[in-house]
Amino acid sequence: MGYMCAHCKKEIKVPEKNSTRCPYCGYRVLAKKRSSLAKEVSTK
Repeated sequence: MGYMCAHCKKEIKVPEKNSTRCPYCGYRVLAKKRSSLAKEVSTK
């Protein structure tokens, strides 16, 4: 699972150690990408 820059929306595979910046735009907010699978929940 990778990370995504909150500013430029580019995917970053694994951030470097002690790195909190996007290598493309320099923005400091990274978010974990969510999986695209829908989860089934029972209603009982």
